[in-house]
Amino acid sequence: MMYGRYKDLRNATWQVIIDFNINSLPVALSDITDKLGIKILNNSDVNHLKEGERGVTLRFGDDWYIVVNDAESVPIRRFTIAHELGHILLGHMLIDKAKYRTFKARNPEEQEADMFAARLLAPACVLHEIKALTPDQIKRVCNISITAARVRAERMAILEARNKYYLHPLERQVRQQFDNFINKYK
Repeated sequence: MMYGRYKDLRNATWQVIIDFNINSLPVALSDITDKLGIKILNNSDVNHLKEGERGVTLRFGDDWYIVVNDAESVPIRRFTIAHELGHILLGHMLIDKAKYRTFKARNPEEQEADMFAARLLAPACVLHEIKALTPDQIKRVCNISITAARVRAERMAILEARNKYYLHPLERQVRQQFDNFINKYK
């Protein structure tokens, strides 16, 4: 991914955290979906997913739906919902009906949605402040799968080595918004 696109995605995620007043972990995704009027549907109720799919975003007119594979664990379902929110909030959704289905295929927009989900569910500056840097710590604090937590821990190791936090005003605002959570956690 080009650095410019990465920065735009990072900034968009910070803006979502700010706009939806997310101030504690694990992130309550229902606060976002409820405010946006996005309905979460269990696949066991609608039988819409294909074999191996974890989720899909559907748009019918002005209405948005995220169908999630409710046979998966809660941490995996949370990441899937955040991933599908990424498609919507990053502007990937431009057509009616289904466009994105979450499974193994990884085109650039799928990668962006994964990055959005990881940054939304496990904001780096918050993990840095509470010193949740190992996969097990990240999994526990953020309620994400161990696989997602491992990927986030790898990225956190790079960020910790750079130690360049709070250079952007949006990141400073996210940090401030989480102040009570961070102080209680320490």
